Amino acid sequence: MKIHEFQAKQLFRDAQVPVLENRVARTPEEASAAYTELGGEVAVVKAQIHAGGRGKGTMMEVPEQHGVQLVRSAEEAAEVAGNILGNKLVTIQTGPDGQEVRQVLVEAGCDIATELYLGIVLDRAKSMPVLMTSAEGGVEIEKVAAETPELIHKEYFHPDVGLQSYQVRKLCAKLGITGKTVRSADAFMRAMCRMYADNDCSLVEVNPMVIDSEGKVVALDGKVTFDDNALFRHPALTEWRDLAEEDAAEVRAGNAGLSYVNLDGNIGCLVNGAGLAMSTMDIIKLHGGEPANFLDVGGGANTEQVTEAFRILLDDPSVKAVLVNIFGGIARCTTIAQAILEASKEVGFNVPLVVRLEGTEVEEGRRLLEESDVDIISAMDLTDAAEKVVQAASQGK
Repeated sequence: MKIHEFQAKQLFRDAQVPVLENRVARTPEEASAAYTELGGEVAVVKAQIHAGGRGKGTMMEVPEQHGVQLVRSAEEAAEVAGNILGNKLVTIQTGPDGQEVRQVLVEAGCDIATELYLGIVLDRAKSMPVLMTSAEGGVEIEKVAAETPELIHKEYFHPDVGLQSYQVRKLCAKLGITGKTVRSADAFMRAMCRMYADNDCSLVEVNPMVIDSEGKVVALDGKVTFDDNALFRHPALTEWRDLAEEDAAEVRAGNAGLSYVNLDGNIGCLVNGAGLAMSTMDIIKLHGGEPANFLDVGGGANTEQVTEAFRILLDDPSVKAVLVNIFGGIARCTTIAQAILEASKEVGFNVPLVVRLEGTEVEEGRRLLEESDVDIISAMDLTDAAEKVVQAASQGK
C-alpha cells in the first residue's frame, strides 16, 4: 500500500524525524490560507499523487506548470494550487495519461545547504533491510544507480536491533558529513530505520534529504510503501489508503480475493497459482503475444470469484482474447468448468475464449465444456493454448 507525501511526513514526525511545517489543501482558498498560517516569505506547493518525478512533471492542461513550485505570496499559492488541483500531472512514473491531483501540500521554505538521498528497502538476497544513501540527492536516483552505482552507499541492519551509530558514522564519512551534522544524521537515520521496521514498510525514500544552513538534517520529501501482507497489524494505517490513486480493476479484484495486476497487452489471463500465471504470461510472449494482465484466482476459486474475474477481464477494452489456464488441485477441473459455464451466463463472452484444463477430474471437466453450448476453444497443453490464444487475438474473432 502506498501513501501520500503528507501522510509519510506525519509518520516521520511521529518517529521524531525532522520535517518542515506544512498544511494540506484541497482548494485554492485553502492553499492561500495555508501559506498565511506558515508565516514565511516563501513556501512550496506540491501536488500529491502516488508517483515520483513530480518536480519535473508537467500539468496536462497547463504544460508550463510543474507539480512542485515555489510561491512567495498567499495569492500566488492560490493561483498555483488552482492550476494543479483537478488537473492531471504527467511524470515519468505516471505515463502519458497522467494522474489527477486532488490535493496539494503547502510546505514552509527551507534554506538548503546540501541535498542528499536516503532510501530503505528489503534486500531479499540477504533477507535484511538495507539503508542506502547518496550525495546525489534531488535527482533521478535510478539513473545514478545505473550509471554510477559506486555513489550509492549501503548499510544493512537487523529489524529488531536497528541501525547502529557506528554505521551512521561510516555513511557520514562517505557522504562528507562532518561536525554537529553527524549527530543530526545519526538521530535522523536511526529513527528512520526504526520507523521502517515498526510499520512493516517495504520502502521508505527521502529524495532529497537535506542539510539546512544550521547543519540540521531534514526530510524534504517522503515516499513510503507498506507490506500489504502485514497491514492487519496496522489498522490505523489502512485508513490512509487512497483508492482514487489505485487502478480500479486491481481494487475490484482485491475485494473479490483475486490477485490482479493490469498490463499493456491484449490477451487476458485467468490462471490459478502465481507460478503458473507467470509461466502463462511468459509462454504467451514466447509465441508473439502480449498478456493484458496477471490474474491468479487462487487454488480454492469458486464460481463467484471466477465470474468476477471474467467481468474484470472483459471490462478491459484492450482485451481481444482470454486464456483460461487451470491446473486442478484443490480446485477440481469440474469445479472450474462449471464456474466457466455459470460465468458465461452472467457475463457473456464477447471475445475468443481458450481453455486449457489439467489435473484432478480433468476428463470430466473437459466433457462439461465440450457438451455445453458455450463457444470455447479447447487446448490440450500450455503450448497449444498459447498458440491458439495468440492467433485468436490477432484475428480478433
